Amino acid sequence: MPTILDPTDLSIEIAAEALRAGRPVAFPTETVYGLGALTLDAAGCAEVYRMKGRPAANPLIAHVLDASGARAITSAWCPRCDELASRLWPGPLTIVVARRPEVPVVAVGGRPTIAVRSPSHPVARRLLQELGGAAVSAPSANRWGRISPTIARHVAEEFIAEDDLVILDGGRSQLGLESTVIDLSGPRPTLLRPGSVTLEALREILGEVDAPEIVEQGASPGTAARHYAPRTTAALVAFGGIREALAGQKAPAAVLCFDSSHVPSPHTATAMPRDAAVYASALYDALRSVDSLGCARILIEAPPSSDGLWRAVVDRLRRATTA
Repeated sequence: MPTILDPTDLSIEIAAEALRAGRPVAFPTETVYGLGALTLDAAGCAEVYRMKGRPAANPLIAHVLDASGARAITSAWCPRCDELASRLWPGPLTIVVARRPEVPVVAVGGRPTIAVRSPSHPVARRLLQELGGAAVSAPSANRWGRISPTIARHVAEEFIAEDDLVILDGGRSQLGLESTVIDLSGPRPTLLRPGSVTLEALREILGEVDAPEIVEQGASPGTAARHYAPRTTAALVAFGGIREALAGQKAPAAVLCFDSSHVPSPHTATAMPRDAAVYASALYDALRSVDSLGCARILIEAPPSSDGLWRAVVDRLRRATTA
């Protein structure tokens, strides 16, 4: 069973020593919990892939304290990167640029680029400071393709057989969705994964930003067609369409919706917030809860919009409900 530690100074030292010894550590960020190894430690990064069952072509995100830490592992840090970092770091924005040759290929899914961000969670920052600013590459702390963890207990449940795993408990992740990922390695900025930093906010800073629909694993983590998924079969239902979707559903279903009065017995309704930020923060915990009910299906009512932060919510829901 993994060990969950309160983030005391001693616990931070224990976690840092584990990382230096090549053992992955789970830690909180403002988005979700991460499972990390030192970016320049190829064996440690390989262990992260093993623990998660993560495909080798799926890159990791390197976590750094600041732009100086990013420059140490990138070879093409540019004025656009500096502008984004000065305005949005520390925070839930990941920037993809060319990597330095000393960054092991296992840390970047074999790619010439590296995804890098500066987390704002105080426990993550204390850990990075204890490491002297060394980068830590960390995907979400869950088995590959499953629901991301937003509390320490979720991590322990995912890796219950990993007795050596240290988990730093930083409370509930505030934002609840993985970071926005923008690719600055090409001629035009390209949104690879939506998150709490919205497309609209990026365009205010950078001007034109491409936002293609990405359905295959690429330079950003979390872009596989099926991801963030519960074990129970799940389907996305149009906004306002729950009553109709349940009309032919005889076996008990678990339903995430905006108005629980539309859900009759024997189905189980979970009312979701109408505010995008509150919905995003609650989504993964709600998915984990309904996944544990043993229902035949999960039905999820789509949000009323796909603009702003709702874009990220819809992205996660589409991937979670892909067959």
